[in-house]
Amino acid sequence: MATLTEQHSNFYTTHHAKLPADASATLNSIEVEHSASFDFFQAVKAGDKLPDFKLRDTFGKNVTRDELLAKGNIILSFYRGEWCPYCNLELCALEKLLPEFAAKGTTLVAVSPELHDQAIVTSQKNEVTFPILSGVGNGLARQLNIVFKQPERIKDVWALRGGVDWQVRYGDESLEVPVTGTLLVDKTGTIRNVHLDPNWTKRLEPTTVLTWIDGL
Repeated sequence: MATLTEQHSNFYTTHHAKLPADASATLNSIEVEHSASFDFFQAVKAGDKLPDFKLRDTFGKNVTRDELLAKGNIILSFYRGEWCPYCNLELCALEKLLPEFAAKGTTLVAVSPELHDQAIVTSQKNEVTFPILSGVGNGLARQLNIVFKQPERIKDVWALRGGVDWQVRYGDESLEVPVTGTLLVDKTGTIRNVHLDPNWTKRLEPTTVLTWIDGL
């Protein structure tokens, strides 16, 4: 079975081969600019405490940090939205390891700025059974200093796929998304491991998270 990295690489190659040259160049230039401008020094780090939060999940429940910590360790996976194929591939890969995470006393939740009904669409499309939290307005991501404002020219690329209605999906027109990343939080609320990559086509292998948990 292909790794997540291989799946992303294959999709990238296929996707960009189908795009007009100018659209492919636009996506690549935005990724390069984002990677160059992202401030890792200001972003969340291992050793930080996870901020408190109260976010609605795809099951209609308001979930707090402390409720999750009461169950054990937490994996937080930040993704951009259902329109992002790289995010969808990652969610599916995480779902496959859900039983192993649970066996290690760890709760997996995904977080995105999607409105609640849109998060449900994402959950159903990818057939994930773990909660997706609606971090509308990127509140939690902002506290972790991992918010990226996409440039307006990204809309030209989206238009080739029918467009992305930001108001419907997110409730605003900010074009802000979280930097895609994965955090492992221990039972005390301390963030023990962090993986962030401003290149949204690259993600942490879910099997690496199992290694993280074993190291707690």
